[in-house]
Amino acid sequence: MTGHKIITIGRQFGSGGHEIGNILATRLDIPLYDNNLVRMAAEKLDIREETARAVDETTLNSFLTGYVIGPMEYRDSIRSDEYTQPLNEQVYELQSEIIRKLSRRGPCVIVGRCAGYILKDDPGCLDVFICADLDERIRRIAGRYDMSEKKAADKIKRIDRERKYYYESHTGLEWGSALSHQILLNAGRLGIEGTADVLELMYRGEWR
Repeated sequence: MTGHKIITIGRQFGSGGHEIGNILATRLDIPLYDNNLVRMAAEKLDIREETARAVDETTLNSFLTGYVIGPMEYRDSIRSDEYTQPLNEQVYELQSEIIRKLSRRGPCVIVGRCAGYILKDDPGCLDVFICADLDERIRRIAGRYDMSEKKAADKIKRIDRERKYYYESHTGLEWGSALSHQILLNAGRLGIEGTADVLELMYRGEWR
């Protein structure tokens, strides 16, 4: 138990969840942890960040799931019997350990990486899932990446599928379900700033 407040954000791709996390962290003057968790895990494993990112939440596939980290990429002092653990599991377990340590350090916003599930027993953790209507997400991604709406829709479908697999394979819960998260917010209806407003009010109030 940390004794302070943490907001974890799961999100559909293109819903604005990461942007909302950034806005919250800035307004509340607390740290935001997202892709930097991959870098932290890579440093702990003594592997390239690109290698760790290859098995992060949006790039899992059957080949990488079975990939085993090799001795040349691991620190010399590690025991050889640990090489048998698939790399994606090593990254997940290290990220989980890092998330727990960061949550004990102080208030923060954590985006993705099953953080809400990892901190589910902490009464100070608010586990939020951000969604938005598909048409709005397509427009957002098409504009952000300067691509056609067809390509944007394909990208959304692929990344949502991978995030769903990552979450469900590690938690046994349904990604984006009201039974899996404490609160679901439709950023398409509330707007990015409006969604951040709701979460800021919850943070500054008492949700326990």
